[in-house]
Amino acid sequence: MSEPDLPDGSEAPVDLPIDGVLDLHTFRPQDVKDLVADYLDLCRERGILRVRIIHGKGIGALRTTVHSMLARRTDVESFQLANEHFGGWGATIVHLRTRSKER
Repeated sequence: MSEPDLPDGSEAPVDLPIDGVLDLHTFRPQDVKDLVADYLDLCRERGILRVRIIHGKGIGALRTTVHSMLARRTDVESFQLANEHFGGWGATIVHLRTRSKER
């Protein structure tokens, strides 16, 4: 476990590259919903409409969390498990709507 980076005891924010691939392995489960939402928003702002979210295989709890939040977002056109070349059932491919197609 890493030591806190900020005086209030919290860890410093992590700068993530906004490149269409989000690997959730290094994040705490309680941070995932906000992280995924913010990441998708930033991707969409930058015109990245195909995003790969790597949640791992495990027992499927994180995958279930990610899929349930994706299902509620109006800017998600579709999502499905990745093919074997992109992580198989350990990753999800998300297709975002362009702003003009949002409901």
